[in-house]
Amino acid sequence: TMPKEPAVLHQNILDTTAAILACGIDPKKCFLFRQSLVPNHAELAWILGCLTNVSRLLRLPQWKMKRASQNNEGTVGLLTYPVLQAADILLYKSTHVPVGEDQVLHLELAQDIAQHFNKKYGEFFPVPKAILSEL
Repeated sequence: TMPKEPAVLHQNILDTTAAILACGIDPKKCFLFRQSLVPNHAELAWILGCLTNVSRLLRLPQWKMKRASQNNEGTVGLLTYPVLQAADILLYKSTHVPVGEDQVLHLELAQDIAQHFNKKYGEFFPVPKAILSEL
């Protein structure tokens, strides 16, 4: 949600890919792709954003904290980021999502969006369940 220098962003993508591969992810068994090259994420986020109330997004604690750290000048991208996260989850019809405690409310938003979409248009998205890891 914050602008990055193109060269830094490109290097971050390469570094993240290297880290994923170093963790043992086998690209012969898993799909490894750059999400930003898949327009369906942004397209679904737009559709889901048209079904999501702004007041709900304004109540999310992450919005409040980030906005405060940006001198109360939070961006639309920051506000709607949880909708993009919901699109990321729902696009692949995920049934279970590993999340940390700090992301539970965002997953609950994805659940609510899925239920709202399904009620309005018919059963289409599974309602994803959280997998909380114990530290």
